[in-house]
Amino acid sequence: MSTKTTFLLTLLLALTVTSPVFAQKGNRSNNSKNPHNTTEEVSSLKCKAPAFLRPGDKIALITPSYSVSSERINQAAAVIRSWGFVPVIGAYADGTDHGMYSGTDKERLTDLRWALRDTTIKAIICNRGGYGAIHFYGRLKSSELADSPKWIVGFSDITTLHCMEAASGVMSIHGTIGSHIAFTGGTDATCTVIRDLLTGTIPQYELPSHPLNRKGHAEGTLVGGNLSTFIPLLGSQMDCLKNKDIILFIEEVGETMHHIDRMFNMLRIHGVLSRCKGVILGDFSDIDNDIDYPSVEALFLTYLQKNNIPVVCGFPGGHCKLNLPLVMGAPVTLDVRNDGASLVFNIDGPTTVVDTKRLTDSLAASQPKKTHYSKSSKSKKRRR
Repeated sequence: MSTKTTFLLTLLLALTVTSPVFAQKGNRSNNSKNPHNTTEEVSSLKCKAPAFLRPGDKIALITPSYSVSSERINQAAAVIRSWGFVPVIGAYADGTDHGMYSGTDKERLTDLRWALRDTTIKAIICNRGGYGAIHFYGRLKSSELADSPKWIVGFSDITTLHCMEAASGVMSIHGTIGSHIAFTGGTDATCTVIRDLLTGTIPQYELPSHPLNRKGHAEGTLVGGNLSTFIPLLGSQMDCLKNKDIILFIEEVGETMHHIDRMFNMLRIHGVLSRCKGVILGDFSDIDNDIDYPSVEALFLTYLQKNNIPVVCGFPGGHCKLNLPLVMGAPVTLDVRNDGASLVFNIDGPTTVVDTKRLTDSLAASQPKKTHYSKSSKSKKRRR
């Protein structure tokens, strides 16, 4: 081995030993001075609230991701009509492409653009999540969302649209989808709270205590959604998590614990956790516990050992029976106490207090218990 080669190997070893990545072994806490963070922090996110709806306003039903049957779409339309609104259905809402999507990228984007540009349409409810909205990145311009601010409603894969809306300065609603509205008839709390929110009644959530909650007070802009869906946008032009003073909401379904750990590391690497003022952990369903952590919440807290911020666990939002709406891009106040927590949306309008424990207990009493975690070593079929 040459002297030059020996020198280079010695230098590489020295850099490895002193690197923060290796020096912090066993401590996943975010370092705000992490030299590997390539995401440039920008100012606090300011988003505009679209106009709330009035009786007789039009609501578009579109399917930006996986397909839905025309029967289910028509059922959702009937419920929306019973709420006093006028449903209008996208031309490609019940289409199919490649066995999964509701249409080609062009067809699905055409429906979204139609709903945005039609000035008589006041809100957009997505029929299903799944996968596919990421295809709109680079094709849908930020100005298209900013110039036509409307409430886009959905969750799961629709997180992509929520992030695009927030990055464009527009609020949106992380909440139920058209297929759920159709399935339940729109009478459960998941639907009625979102119905009232669309007309301007702002929920104020009161949550029960949780053993993994971290006390504190925080104010910031609410962003996030489905973890697997917003992670690919980190560092992009539609990355709304690059802003400072954020309150981060996370939910997930059908993933392995090690893949969730990988995505939490992406948050650390991009410096997201150092920009968080608080965190809201939602539902984590059908998680394959292939590494030995008691819960996703417990795993996440290992990344916050040096971040003194409030964390609330168990918010009923995501892939769960009770999926309460969150206004993404809204300024919020999060208070976590010994006896519980509260989440307030600082938006103009009448408010109503929503006791999440009462709703959750009522739902649990009427349905069989759902299994959230398994020890299976076999990979699960992911669902959105």
